[in-house]
Amino acid sequence: MADKSNDPVAMWQNMIGEMEKGFNSFANQAMASPEFSKAMNQVGGATAGAQKQLGELMEKYFVSMNLPSRAQMVSMAERLQSIEGQLNEIKALLHQVHSNSAASGGGYPAAPRPPRTRRPPSAGGEQK
Repeated sequence: MADKSNDPVAMWQNMIGEMEKGFNSFANQAMASPEFSKAMNQVGGATAGAQKQLGELMEKYFVSMNLPSRAQMVSMAERLQSIEGQLNEIKALLHQVHSNSAASGGGYPAAPRPPRTRRPPSAGGEQK
């Protein structure tokens, strides 16, 4: 077997491991400092502000292009779901009324037919 002290792969792995330990130690010290927390809060605040400005800009763009915004689309989807729910309730009521009328004897009586107004053709052949 090859000697571990002369193996280039083992030396490389050892070097990478030591570098990783050093980097982790440095990062842990940096993240523990109050300056790091302050900087991260500032970056987070700036990101939130930029995101808000981008949202407002997109809203203005959609208005200028006469397109609905995300909020308007969500509102329309909610209204559509409400309408669909109401239609389903109406449909259920109609089915209930129909089944009740069918069970009670045929429902509404048939409407009387109007009298015939056209006379049959006469035996002479001409109609008036």
